[in-house]
Amino acid sequence: MGKKRKRKRPSQRRPIFSKIDIGELFRNIGIYCLRRKSLIVIAALVIILPIAALIALKYISDNYTVTNVYVTGNTHYTNEEIMEMVMDGQFGHNSVYLSMKYRNKSIEDIPFIQKMSVEILSPDTIRINVYEKAIAGYIQYLGRYMYFDRDGIVVESSLESSDDVPLVLGLSFDHVIIHEKLPVENESVFAEILDITKLLSKYELHAEKIFFDSDYDVYLYFGGVEVSIGTRDYIDEKIIQLQYILPGLEGKSGILEMKDYNEDTTNITFEEKSK
Repeated sequence: MGKKRKRKRPSQRRPIFSKIDIGELFRNIGIYCLRRKSLIVIAALVIILPIAALIALKYISDNYTVTNVYVTGNTHYTNEEIMEMVMDGQFGHNSVYLSMKYRNKSIEDIPFIQKMSVEILSPDTIRINVYEKAIAGYIQYLGRYMYFDRDGIVVESSLESSDDVPLVLGLSFDHVIIHEKLPVENESVFAEILDITKLLSKYELHAEKIFFDSDYDVYLYFGGVEVSIGTRDYIDEKIIQLQYILPGLEGKSGILEMKDYNEDTTNITFEEKSK
């Protein structure tokens, strides 16, 4: 018998490409395009944004230069002094820069000023709003003038006296610390000082000094005229009367007695000092 020939099995050819997931392919293409697009966008932003910023700065610099200034709220400093404080530096005359720099900015290095703000009225016009510390009076201590508020807290120390608030005399204290309350025995005296200074301001009267004696009776000084006010009783009426009396005493020296003034008083005496 002849030998049986072995049948050849049909050869199994391997596919050139494996089965492709069409969905995955398109996802990969999409991610690639997005990344490519993102890179293009980022590159465009890197180029465009600095150019836009330069154009904006140029526009602001050319069109927001300050030529008109209004100042409000200032009493201790003139308008010119406030303008010099605010409008300094390289961009000191740019209204946008100033409004951002002084947006309710607290002031720490300028006496009597708590904060300032700059308001743009038009591209070339600003208003500087000054918020001063509420000063009731000042005392002398170790060669300096110590200014205090309505609560008796020392808010400023200066080498200069003020024409806006009175010098307070007669208070007893053994030390003074900035930003702390004056250590006096009767702390209600500070509210009394503020009441008096407000009344004087209301009736456009300026007392150079307020003196408290050992009983806390009040004496006001207007030039050479000493006014014996006494206690706080009828203080409003006493100050009202002063606005009519003091003009007639201008240039004179003496004591105006108002200690016992009340609603029934018809005569106020003035004892002139002999020259």
